[in-house]
Amino acid sequence: MLIAEILRAKGSKVVTVQPDTTVAELVTRLAAHNIGAVVVTDHDEIAGIASERDVVRQLEARGAELLAAPVSDIMTSVVVTCTTTDTDDSLTVLMTENRVRHVPVVSAGTLIGIVSIGDVVKARISQLEQDRRQLEAYITQG
Repeated sequence: MLIAEILRAKGSKVVTVQPDTTVAELVTRLAAHNIGAVVVTDHDEIAGIASERDVVRQLEARGAELLAAPVSDIMTSVVVTCTTTDTDDSLTVLMTENRVRHVPVVSAGTLIGIVSIGDVVKARISQLEQDRRQLEAYITQG
């Protein structure tokens, strides 16, 4: 299955923050949107990605003072991305090899979506259900 199909099903909305956004505001946005990560953008360019895991790891190390720090202090700066023509299989390998759960989708250098491991699993389950229905229809017709 192509990433384009996953984006069609889930939508292409991406929650973003600026590098100078506070970690407290990041936490608020993660909770408000019920998501695990946001893309950090600077002048419409991907500058990083910040996840709840980044917050938890730094909170343990830095304490409550972390909440006033900018997201740029905790974000992952080297961002793994994919395109709409990549497959769910290749994305799964990419996520596993890079130990990431969220991958921004880009087209011609522009951020157009984000796919999580949960999105990939949901798409695969949907495909398996469709395959099962087709097999059942084939068997009952034959």
